[in-house]
Amino acid sequence: MGPTITRIESTEFAYPLEDVGTSETGFNLVYEPGATTDRKLFALRIETDAGVTGEYVGGNSPAAAQLNLLGDYLVGRDALDRERHWSEMKRALRKYDRMGIGPVDIALWDLAGKHHDAAIHELLGTYRDRIPAYASTYHGDDNGGLDSGEAFADFAEECLEMGYTGFKIHGWGGSDEARDIDREVETVHAVGERVGDEMDLMLDPACEYETFGDALTVGKACDEQDFYWYEDPYRDGGISQHGHKRLGQHLETPLLQTEHVRGLEPHTDFVANGATDFVRADPEYDGGITGAIKIARVAEGFGLDVEYHAPGPAQRHCVAATRNTNYYELALVHPECPNPIPPVYEGDYSDYIDTIDDDGCIEVPDGPGLGVEYDWDYIESNATGSVHTYE
Repeated sequence: MGPTITRIESTEFAYPLEDVGTSETGFNLVYEPGATTDRKLFALRIETDAGVTGEYVGGNSPAAAQLNLLGDYLVGRDALDRERHWSEMKRALRKYDRMGIGPVDIALWDLAGKHHDAAIHELLGTYRDRIPAYASTYHGDDNGGLDSGEAFADFAEECLEMGYTGFKIHGWGGSDEARDIDREVETVHAVGERVGDEMDLMLDPACEYETFGDALTVGKACDEQDFYWYEDPYRDGGISQHGHKRLGQHLETPLLQTEHVRGLEPHTDFVANGATDFVRADPEYDGGITGAIKIARVAEGFGLDVEYHAPGPAQRHCVAATRNTNYYELALVHPECPNPIPPVYEGDYSDYIDTIDDDGCIEVPDGPGLGVEYDWDYIESNATGSVHTYE
């Protein structure tokens, strides 16, 4: 028997992003001098009768709402029964997107690592302790930042000089006046011609392109510049197996899909039906570390690589325990504004653009659990008043 869960607390807090606004639609973060955008996240603590507490900062409002269905179930149960809890939570949230599982599962892994005095990657089985990072940009803007193909190429060159060996473009896309596929194509060529011989290049339109024809046009440009992957191009939201399989039949550039399908089985179906070449997983989106590692093992069985979405300590531990992965996503980066990372870490943990070493790699925390210390004074002083407790 392990420690018993006695109390769970979820605290919403806000933090400012300076010189960051949103695109015309209001959905994409972009560079906007003088603007301030407040971002909200959640801080989760799972306490036990043994005095060991599991912690995680992250998640979104739907995930926090789903905790209302999970909190009462978890209190009074063995904190180490993660696989059982994962299965029960998955069933309980079957009518929803299951985003609520991720933060809870990650906090339970943090708790287990502290209980066993081991880093999470050691509990999973360590394969590596460092990995190359790629610079993953903010979306293109029209505010004097990443506002042209040449601006993206200049920034890619800066990242190369910093030590990055990979660079991912988030372009403009959009609809009506903002729709400019020619600018997307121009950017692919500008970056490819500037640094393509020295960096792995990726393109992520973030489901902006409105037609198969637009996706195909930009994909052909990626082919010409020998891009490493092409990710989530068109407006289906990244979920159509048939659509992406058909797109892939017309392109040489490998597709990276499954960021927007949730859970083990949809990922498996995507792979089994030949609808992606690289497999996307995210411990926050895909049922925690438990769910993300299951997806990595499915990809491995099919001979494919899994690429973990977004930066964070949970992602680092997954990377450390996965053979079939290539990069760590350092997102979102920009030459004029900081990453939208919450300032909640004490000590030297960082996911800002300068966190890489001279070889362009990040290291994996080796302390117990997630291996990070959260600044709870900052979290509590910036709380929005939305606190939920289960006991």
